[in-house]
Amino acid sequence: MNLVLIGPPGSGKGTQSARVALAWNVPHISTGDILRRAVASGSMLGEAVRDSMSRGELVSDEIMTDLVAARLADLDGSIGFVFDGFPRTVEQAYALDVLLEARPLAVVELSVADDELVRRLSRRRIVEGREDDDESVVRERLRVYHRDTQPVIDFYKARRTLLTVNGNLPPEEVTERITLAVDPVFDHYFDNVTGKLE
Repeated sequence: MNLVLIGPPGSGKGTQSARVALAWNVPHISTGDILRRAVASGSMLGEAVRDSMSRGELVSDEIMTDLVAARLADLDGSIGFVFDGFPRTVEQAYALDVLLEARPLAVVELSVADDELVRRLSRRRIVEGREDDDESVVRERLRVYHRDTQPVIDFYKARRTLLTVNGNLPPEEVTERITLAVDPVFDHYFDNVTGKLE
């Protein structure tokens, strides 16, 4: 079972990724963790990541894809995954196709209105004191998110593999709706593989 969760800052994407991964007993793979792991490794790839990050640049599609390929090559990556933060570009989405080698993939977008996201992140700022959750900063982050992520959403919409789940609901209900949304995707795949009638 391979799942990509797409959602803006404050949508609960990290929480839902962890919950679903635990329920399915597959790894929760976040790009943040992959990048930190690469930098800590001291490898040539890790040095390239460090250089990009130190300049405030996004890690290139090529490097990000190499890092994801290495992560999926790990033993636990072969049983499935829940991805949080990848793919971020259409080029990365095409690369994921190649890495999966025709294994089934479900893509879920967590839909939350911007005003609700601002409210959530502003509340987090009060509790955690995070400067990047100031309202003006949050709205800029959301603008960049929508600009950069819309092509990826359109890519999966065109393939009819994008499923949208209401992220405004309580976390437990969001998890349940994700599961209900993606179960038919995997059931259809396994029915075809085993030759069962649909």
